[in-house]
Amino acid sequence: MSEHWKKSLQSALTGEHLKQSISHPEYSQKAAQLFKPTMTENMAELIDWNNENDPLLLQFLPHKKELINHPDYATDPVGDHLASPVPGLIHKYHGRILLIASGSCAVNCRYCFRRHYPYSKSFAPRQNWQASIEYINSNPSIHEVILSGGDPLTLSTSTLAKLTIQLQQIPHLKTLRIHSRIPVVMPERIDTEFTEWASSCSLKKVLVLHINHPNELGIKSIKVIDTLADCGFTLLNQSVILKHINDDAETLIELSHQLFDCGVMPYYLHQFDPVQNASHFDVNQQETEKIYLKMQAQLPGYLLPKLVKEVAGEHAKTLVNIPSGKGTTACNKSRQ
Repeated sequence: MSEHWKKSLQSALTGEHLKQSISHPEYSQKAAQLFKPTMTENMAELIDWNNENDPLLLQFLPHKKELINHPDYATDPVGDHLASPVPGLIHKYHGRILLIASGSCAVNCRYCFRRHYPYSKSFAPRQNWQASIEYINSNPSIHEVILSGGDPLTLSTSTLAKLTIQLQQIPHLKTLRIHSRIPVVMPERIDTEFTEWASSCSLKKVLVLHINHPNELGIKSIKVIDTLADCGFTLLNQSVILKHINDDAETLIELSHQLFDCGVMPYYLHQFDPVQNASHFDVNQQETEKIYLKMQAQLPGYLLPKLVKEVAGEHAKTLVNIPSGKGTTACNKSRQ
């Protein structure tokens, strides 16, 4: 493991880069105790600390409103716990399984639907991967493995390599998908060792970034995204629509354009998952639909992300299909 990115991760996990947020009028120490604040130096450099409403800061700020226990919000809003046949493996969608490869993130997003996830008991640590490998091997319908977490790129490259060597030996497995914020929040992680592993991996490779606001795309991250494309990754992005952060069409339109400039295709725009202690991020669906109609009117189809929501117990994401010029919504199922 590169000492540089290892030190960056250790520093992020201490939360020292969020110390300036303590002076924010909405900061809550109790909220910080509920869900540990974590942030990287790279993200801290992109925040305007003189702006209390900075859209990056608000994603990571332990907020007083997190202390509200809202009756309509849940600790497992997407039903992950019920879809885990072996520890660390989530099988909700046909043909794809999700492997909780790590319990750590380089940043802790306050709206995360896994803020209550029992990683210490449920993620797939190295000694339990064999059960996951056996499960995948015994299910020929599975053609794609999705590495998630936490953030799977907090694992060392050697650990990723050991896992993917086993996955590559499963004949019906075709695609490796990784969901990660690391290339944007800690670009130094994508070092020579990582690019050598990625280039040698024989599976089709998809990397889904998670970028909510154009300000997250700093110079370092843009350079790393270009490197990932050279390694053979198909690059996609998913965003969550969040109150006071990106709940306006102009911001999301600009994000789509900036993503495309970097070679990343807008993939999903998620309606907020109703996770307990994060209700202050929620944008009601009617307002989301208005925003999306404006995006639809100004973006070409290939730059318009699919508007989706997760419904616990469903076997696919629910695609929110808004007829142009109308305020009603028809929901269809969309494959993840």
